[in-house]
Amino acid sequence: MQLLAVGVNHTTAPLSLREKVAFPADQIGQAVAAARAWFGKSVAPGSVQEAAILSTCNRTELYAANLLPLDARGLDAHIDATAHFLANYHGLPYAELRPHLYTLPQSDAVRHAFRVASGLDSMVLGEAQILGQMKEAVRQAEAAGGLGTCLHQMFQRTFAVAKEVRSTTEIGAHSVSMAAAAVRLSQRIFEKISEQHVLFIGAGEMIELCATHFAAQNPKSLTIANRTLERGEQLAARFNGKAIRLAELPHQLASFDIVVSCTASTLPIIGLGLVESAIKARRHKPIFMVDLAVPRDIEVEVARLDDVFLYTVDDLGAVVQTGTENRQAAVAQAEAIIETRVQNFMHWVDTRSVVPLIQDLHESGETMRLIELERARKMLARGDDIEAVLEALSRGLTAKFLHGPQQALHQAQGDERARLAALLPQLFRTKR
Repeated sequence: MQLLAVGVNHTTAPLSLREKVAFPADQIGQAVAAARAWFGKSVAPGSVQEAAILSTCNRTELYAANLLPLDARGLDAHIDATAHFLANYHGLPYAELRPHLYTLPQSDAVRHAFRVASGLDSMVLGEAQILGQMKEAVRQAEAAGGLGTCLHQMFQRTFAVAKEVRSTTEIGAHSVSMAAAAVRLSQRIFEKISEQHVLFIGAGEMIELCATHFAAQNPKSLTIANRTLERGEQLAARFNGKAIRLAELPHQLASFDIVVSCTASTLPIIGLGLVESAIKARRHKPIFMVDLAVPRDIEVEVARLDDVFLYTVDDLGAVVQTGTENRQAAVAQAEAIIETRVQNFMHWVDTRSVVPLIQDLHESGETMRLIELERARKMLARGDDIEAVLEALSRGLTAKFLHGPQQALHQAQGDERARLAALLPQLFRTKR
């Protein structure tokens, strides 16, 4: 079985590339099905194909498992097909994507999954949100038929490892979240958030986290803009705020001092012209904007405006690293736990490789048993002594069972015979 993780993240690819390979949440199932079809055609036709896709603001990763030989040629074919799938699916030149991809086979793929779920590979060291995102990715992959025995087992162990790491180490202690970082950055522009009007665009988990942090600063007003007004109103009610429709932004944007956006839109929803109009209406009073979406919600050209302070998810990276040194001991503990669990899982993978052989042995043994049983029944039917029947049954089973090993030993020569001679006593637990 070949296991593989291929992807890009905040350390290997710029935001401008990550947003090109991001999968919209409502397309994950479709993409998983497409990946399985791709592997079935280009890697190992007719074999079982497993796939799962994790796509967040900081990473896009494809996990795959295929019944391929564990040799260099099979691995190279698997890596090449997976990388080409990501480029092909998003309509990107392969040469543009390949330098930014990491390709992690076998135990490296498992180790990576464990580290990601535990928050060790995040921009925010120890952050917990990624675990929920990974669970959702696995749920969607399972619904799309992408999980077989191998990936299902890997992800179940991934979640168990993440729970163990978070419960036995302080990996999440002193962690500065993206939401908290957004508040810190806004305080560089506005001394008192309590005197500012704050707008949140979207109503997902990240916006909910950001709204919680900003609400703690008691802003003058808090507004949620969302395509579905009802969802926006539900979130706004938690913070004594109000909700507006996304379509109202052109008329309302100038009213806000702080804007935080994170939607699932595949295209920008705030363009340069809209912000220019808002700045003019505000008489050049500054606007602090945070775009946490991937792909981005706010056109990149907006950052050029003199009175706009625009930060992307990557710009928050330096802020969220605060306190990292305080968690290094916890990181070492977490890595030790993960390494042990990786070895355990790979042992399970290795044992899975002999399952077909074990099944063949069972089938062969069952065939022998049925033959001798039928022979014994015929002897009983003609009135043979039961003791003689049992004796013949036991001798027949023993002879058939030993025939294969004895024949192999007789036919072997030189080193092969020596290896068999050393192995057979272990298999049959005989004394030498």
